[in-house]
Amino acid sequence: MTLQAEATVNSPHSNPAKQVPAGTGTAYWGPGELMTFLITSKESGGAIFMSEISVAPGGGTAPHIHHLEDEAFRLLEGTLTIQVGGNTITASAGDFAFLPRGIAHSFKNTGDRDAKALVLITPAGLEGFFAEVFEPATDRSAVPPSVTKEMMDRARAAAPRYGLELLPPA
Repeated sequence: MTLQAEATVNSPHSNPAKQVPAGTGTAYWGPGELMTFLITSKESGGAIFMSEISVAPGGGTAPHIHHLEDEAFRLLEGTLTIQVGGNTITASAGDFAFLPRGIAHSFKNTGDRDAKALVLITPAGLEGFFAEVFEPATDRSAVPPSVTKEMMDRARAAAPRYGLELLPPA
């Protein structure tokens, strides 16, 4: 049986199987990155949230702490420099990085081309933050938007509801 874009197949489990063909899936523009949702809390019974991110050179996140979730990155292309708990990880294609909850971290594309990664967050739920704060990506080929005051205001307002602590830039 072939699955179609975000189609589901009945299973004996409470959540059906799912396929997200390449180039599809709900997508959002964040600061210097495109985030495509692959599986969410609703679809995984709260177990996992997985996304694919494409981070433009110079793009990335400011320091923050997840108090409720662990986060893992599997780099598919490019380079990300990840700051975690006072350590620096330089991750390139094929590398894996695990960031446990409760530890300050950030990442930045320090390369000269887009970095692509699969990001797994467990347990799920943080996707609500991204959907609330980021901009819907109607054109995936556009240039990532700059961080705006409005986006930062939304992030500061939403963060406490998701157990997320935003820290000042390092």
